[in-house]
Amino acid sequence: MAGMDIAVTGLGLVTPGGIGVGPSWAAVCDGRPTAALDPVLANNPVRISCRVPGFDAETLLSARRAHRLDRFVQFALVAAHEAVADAGLDPTTWDGARVGVVLGCADGGPGTVEDQHDVLRERGADQVSPLLLPMQLPNMLAGQTAIEFGATGPNLVVATACASGATAIGMARDLLALGRCDVVLAGGSEAMITPLVMAGFAQMGALSRREDDPASASRPFDADRDGFVAGEGAGILVMERVVDARARGAHVHGRIIGFGATADAHHMTSPHPDGAGIEAAVRAALADAGADPDDVQHVNAHGTSTPLNDLAEARMIRRTLQGDPLVTSTKGVTGHLLGAAGAVEAAFTLLSVEHEIVPPIAGLCIPDGRIDVKLAQSATSMPIDLALSNSCGFGGQNTALAIAPA
Repeated sequence: MAGMDIAVTGLGLVTPGGIGVGPSWAAVCDGRPTAALDPVLANNPVRISCRVPGFDAETLLSARRAHRLDRFVQFALVAAHEAVADAGLDPTTWDGARVGVVLGCADGGPGTVEDQHDVLRERGADQVSPLLLPMQLPNMLAGQTAIEFGATGPNLVVATACASGATAIGMARDLLALGRCDVVLAGGSEAMITPLVMAGFAQMGALSRREDDPASASRPFDADRDGFVAGEGAGILVMERVVDARARGAHVHGRIIGFGATADAHHMTSPHPDGAGIEAAVRAALADAGADPDDVQHVNAHGTSTPLNDLAEARMIRRTLQGDPLVTSTKGVTGHLLGAAGAVEAAFTLLSVEHEIVPPIAGLCIPDGRIDVKLAQSATSMPIDLALSNSCGFGGQNTALAIAPA
């Protein structure tokens, strides 16, 4: 299984940069921040978020369908429709038993839970919606996607906190390499910007409090960074074996050629100060790809804009990757999409490789003097033969994906 190249033939994105791959990719290439004051968080300690603009689920999915789905599933279905169409596949004709779904999320549907808890307190238990559980359970992300596309193969939801979307892509790669599926819809989706969840992050001290200038609040690797900005959205990839994709004449955006996953076993929320866990994941992904550390030319870093994460990850990159790769973090534009972040950033890395452009780090004004890596301070055109997309999550969970051109 090691060394198995998996093609990505379809991409779908719903991000704070826009609905669809085109608007999302344009936003990150332009370095256009999306953070703003959020009316939903008006009574919270921190009121900044990165929202998907103009998302109308009733128009995109139909009113009846939308009303029975939590926002995190709505995002995923819209992104998956774009990805399947991009791949040139027809779900009405494919063999559903050979199509898998592996998606990641950190929390399921907290918006539905909070709404129905209000109903319970204000109107009584007999008024709670019978759709509460079908809407909020994390597994419904994959379950509803399978229903939408007639995918009756392996159906999984992965929860590795903010590494979930990337871990799902790695697990999908393994299913294809093992021959258990011929096509897998993989990625992640998240809709956690609710008063309760954001209050929890704020009380932890994890969020930026730059409310006087929200647009510059997410500033990965900057000397004056003070926390992350929460975002929402989804990224879905259609994945196939390279030989199958080429046999049907599919356009290939790029290849997932390596996957590594590790645990810090260090702390419930803080990363290992030396970046030992993410280093191990990077080395595992490179070994899986049959590549050397100095082969890496570009890294889409986890880069959350938090003081601890950015420093530990940058020191790991300097220590581990000797080829001086150009490093970006697209969270400067999108904020931190939590369980969807790894999937969206893998898609951006594939687009970087395909279009030979590294997006800038939005919000980066003065790089942290302790960080000794090459940071993308402007959009940079360059051929990329090997890139990494790094993801980390609470609990010390780490995933690295090695990505190469078609």
